[in-house]
Order: sequence, then structure tokens, then C-alpha cells
Amino acid sequence: MENTLKLPVGIDSFDKIRKNGFYYIDKSGLIEQLVQLGGEVTLFTRPRRFGKTLNMSMLRSFFETGTDASLFDGLYISGNKEICDEYMGKYPVIFLSLKDVDGLKYENAKYRIMELIGREAERYFFLGDSDRLSENEKEQYKAVIALQNGKYSMDENVLTSSLRLLSHLLFQHYGEKTVILIDEYDVPLDKAFQNGYYQEMVSLIRGLFGMALKTNDSLQFAVLTGCLRISKESIFTGLNNFKVLSILDSRFDEQFGFTDQEVQKILDDYELSSHFEETKEWYDGYRFGKADIYCPWDVINYVEQLRYDPAAVPQDFWSNSSGNAMVRRFIDMADVSTKNEIERLIAGESIEKDVTPELTYDELDKSIENLWSVLFTTGYLTHKGRTESGKYRLVIPNREVRNLFVKKIREWFSDVSRKDGQTLEQLCDAFVNKNVEKIEQIFGDYLWNTISIRDTAVAKEKKENFYHGILLGLLGYKSTWLIKSNAESGIGYSDILVEVPTNRTGIVIELKYAEGGDMDAACEEAMRQIEEKGYIAKLKQDGMRNFIRYGIACFKKDCRVVVD
Repeated sequence: MENTLKLPVGIDSFDKIRKNGFYYIDKSGLIEQLVQLGGEVTLFTRPRRFGKTLNMSMLRSFFETGTDASLFDGLYISGNKEICDEYMGKYPVIFLSLKDVDGLKYENAKYRIMELIGREAERYFFLGDSDRLSENEKEQYKAVIALQNGKYSMDENVLTSSLRLLSHLLFQHYGEKTVILIDEYDVPLDKAFQNGYYQEMVSLIRGLFGMALKTNDSLQFAVLTGCLRISKESIFTGLNNFKVLSILDSRFDEQFGFTDQEVQKILDDYELSSHFEETKEWYDGYRFGKADIYCPWDVINYVEQLRYDPAAVPQDFWSNSSGNAMVRRFIDMADVSTKNEIERLIAGESIEKDVTPELTYDELDKSIENLWSVLFTTGYLTHKGRTESGKYRLVIPNREVRNLFVKKIREWFSDVSRKDGQTLEQLCDAFVNKNVEKIEQIFGDYLWNTISIRDTAVAKEKKENFYHGILLGLLGYKSTWLIKSNAESGIGYSDILVEVPTNRTGIVIELKYAEGGDMDAACEEAMRQIEEKGYIAKLKQDGMRNFIRYGIACFKKDCRVVVD
């Protein structure tokens, strides 16, 4: 019988999932491991959309004073009575998720941090305990909340010390030290780097974290999450009580993201087990410690889609869920050698690279090698072991991320080609004038200067789609032309149909990838397909009077063109 539980698409509140009948994959083993680890300050680095916020919400629900113990009924941690008796519901908890802290200016981002801390202070002040506070405690709370005319107004000195002050107030009031949870700690730094106020934000975060996490007698322990491990010297200066658990660490390796068994279970629970293979092809492939991991955001979204449409095909959920500026930045910096390595990755091969465990944002552009490390730690690449010299064998994890690389390469290529109007004008004229040599020269030059798909592991149709996309972008330069891709015509779907207003000329283009390098044979096949499938039919329906048929073969960075 199909599971009737709702799927928690976009819900990262543990309380909400457990109270409102949502499907939950049990990650409460994280609590047991964290207690046994015994660290005072712990940082988990994982890519985005791998359950960091939900796990932090779970930690708050477990440790926070006055918690509802029934939220954990039936979960793994409920079987460890010793830990539950000693730790559950025992501590005041400060929980900040910095994932939405952004702004074009420093003042805007700073205000968002101030607002988050102020609201945490309000949450405790108005929990019904305010009457039990001394007048001095009330004044200190108000300094942290700092509301004036509905807006938060801490000065920078108060803001820097606010987490430390709030933890001290909570310790005084509850008689138990404070747990501090900071989710996505590096997002403000990322946004600051993108928008030009990085040094100001580094100074604020360094002061805020330093005061709260270093020699704070009111701190029980702290947990932070993020995508990048920012250099200790830049942010965590003097933190000697600091443990970093990255994707390379085998501890906690199954607590963020879904395992094979968990994905099989969720598909079985919703009677969708026949979709396991494509789920694995699209969303598996990450390597955390010693575990093979799926992106949970993708799996949940795909299962939700399949429930309402069993014929649904996998989509790029993860890569479309936020910006991909890092991939674009990397491609923009690529030289000839790097382009060759990108081609190998897209083709399913591995490349060998040193991985730098920690960086500062302002170091990213100093070397392309730094960007390889960032692509690895943020989930665009994963690894398949190490060489004897200690280098990592980096690969693209799955089909979804491979599609993202191809898409970003096309966008980059389109931007480059748009700047070259005169050459594109010549290319378009050559198609109208049946100038085969000119088409081969210009299209071939563009192929040579961009990143193609290597003739290795990628299927033939994927290679054809890649060259198809590039040519489509080049012809799109002519704003007066009507260009149709994969349009139904005759008894099939033509690659590219072009309607040129001048003399009502219709152009049919069929692209083939010359497997093995026989481009003449591939061109002949393309021309034969145009005739057999009747691709001219659509152009005739649209009133075109003159017709030109092109067969184009591509092989690596070369092309061959024939015209009827």
C-alpha cells in the first residue's frame, strides 16, 4: 500500500516535519555521535541542499530546554536512554541560520544578522519567563533586542558581543550553559565577496564568533555548518577547541544526505521502486568519507513529482535551486589546459588534483587550482579515491551536475560569441549563400576555441545535443530570423529549422556526431534523414518558397558541412 505521508519539499524545520505528518528519514544518530565526539566547537562542511539546516533544527529540538520528547518517538536516538536522560531538553539553545543573510551593501547584510540575533533574544524574553528576570537582566536583554520604532538598532560593538551576552544571560537564568547552533555560517562571507564588502564582513564575523565561541564560560558547546571551510586564520583566530568534519572525514559520513538503502526505502514506501536506477544515475555519486551519498533535495523532489506523475523524468532540481556563480567563475578563468580537463570530466573521466582543505574567499581568483578545491567542497565535483602521491581523483558526481556543466559552458560560449557580431554576420550569410567553406571555417574556429564533449564515455546523442546547442546559439544572433529547435516536421523532428524573411528562404539543418571520425558518412546520413523524414514540410506550411538543406557532421573540435 502506498505511503500517505506528505513529502517535506522545502521544509527544513524538524518540529514541523514531526508534528505535521511529513515523511522523515531518521538522522538522529547524529545526536549520539555528536555527544560521543565531545567537542566544544564543531564545524560540519557539506554542499548546499544536503540537509544541514534540518539537522541543526533537529539538534535544537533535542537539546533545548522544554523540548517535546515525543518528537523523537520511534527514532534511533530514543533507543539510547542514557543520552536522552542526560541531554534531552536540558539546555538553552541559540539557533541562527545565516543562509538568508545577503545584501548588495554591508549595512543591509549586517542588519539581517542583527535581526536574527535580536529575534533569538526576543524568543527567550517573551517565552513567559520575562517576569522572572531581574531588572538588570531585562535591561541586558533589551540591549540585545535593541528595538526602536520596529527596527533593530544595535551598534557594532554591541552586535559583536551580542551572542556572548545572550549566552551569559541564558546561563544565568536557566542555570545551564548555552548551546549555540550557527547554520550556513559562510553564506554572509560568500555574499560579501560577490558584492564587494568582504573585509568588513570578515571583521564582523571574526568578532562575533570570537566573542561567542572562544573562552566563553557560558558555552556548553557549539555546532556550525557551511559549504566551505574558511581559513582558521581569517575567521576562527585563536579557536583551539575547534573540530572540522568535512566531506573527507569518515565520521558522520551518513548523517548528511541519503544512502543507497535510504533511497531504496523511500521509493519502496511510495511504490516507486522501479525508478531506482534513474534516481541513482541522476542524483547519486557523492562521496562523503567512506559513504556513497545521494543529494536529498533531489530525491525528495523527484519522488514528490513521481507520486503525481508516474511518467515524470528526472530534472535538475539541485542546480536550479540557487546560483551557480562558482561554476561560471571557474569556466571564465579556464585556459586551454583547464578546458581540456573540463572536457574529460564531462566525458565521465577523472582528473587528478590537490585539494586545499581551507581557503579565504579573496584567494579564490589567485589560482585556478583554488577553484578546483572549491568545486569539490561545494558538491560540483566529488572524488573516487586518491593517487599514491596524495592527489584526489575528481569526477562529476552524476548526470544532473554534468548537465549543469554543459549548460554553463553553452552560456559562456554564447556570451563570447555575442561579442563577435561581424563574424556571426558572416556565418549567417554563409548559410543563406550556401558557402560551405565559410561555414566550416567559422563554425570550426568556434569549436576549437570552446569546450567540446570528448569522444569517450558520453553517449552519441548527448554529443550531438552539445554541438546542436552551440550552433543554435550562433544562429540566434540574427534577431530577424525565426529559428526552431527539434521542431516537428514531416514524420519526425528536425534538429534546426530556420525561416529567413529575405526571399522567404527556409533552411533545414541536421547535425550528426561522427562516431569514429568518418564525417563524410555522417553528413550523408544527415542528408538522407532530411529527405526520408520530410523535414521541408514544416517550412512549406509556413509559406517558405526557397529551401536549403544542410548536413553537418562534428567530431571533437572539427566539423564538415554539405549542402544539397
